[in-house]
Amino acid sequence: MSAEDANLVRRCLKGEESAIQALVERFQPDVFGLCVRLLHHRHDAEDVTQEVFLRIFRSLKKWDSTRPLRPWIVSIAINRCRTWMTQRSKLPETADYLQESAASPPTDDGAELVREIRDALVELRWEYRSVFVMYHERGMPYEEIAEAIEKPIGTVKTWLHRARLEILDRLRRRGMISEVEHELP
Repeated sequence: MSAEDANLVRRCLKGEESAIQALVERFQPDVFGLCVRLLHHRHDAEDVTQEVFLRIFRSLKKWDSTRPLRPWIVSIAINRCRTWMTQRSKLPETADYLQESAASPPTDDGAELVREIRDALVELRWEYRSVFVMYHERGMPYEEIAEAIEKPIGTVKTWLHRARLEILDRLRRRGMISEVEHELP
């Protein structure tokens, strides 16, 4: 917990516009970036990001000031993304979403590999994907991820390891990487 976080939250709870703006400006890049990577759709991510901040400001008085603010905010973002994905899976995809998510032809092997990794992420279990994105793409340490998802650090490491294995397996199956074979003498 930082005194800066606690002070910012106190000021937000008093309704200070500058504090509310400061909180949004401080956490919006992380929240939006996480939402884009988990939802794979920019417009959905924008909508969910707005929902996340509404939820944050409605729940700010429930924040435990003995705990860091960032993991609490990330946990709200993850939960809103999970809810959005559940709701979206019950609706038919619209034509504009299909067009926006259609893959363009790769310009080089690197672009194709990146596309394959992104496609592999979509197929991962929700827990594995969220931990992978928080660690590899958002640069969050194990401790913050554990705090955000309310699981032990060992679980975070296990899920991250399993995510990597599943991605590697897909890349091998798709011929993107070769399996190194060791011959015994």
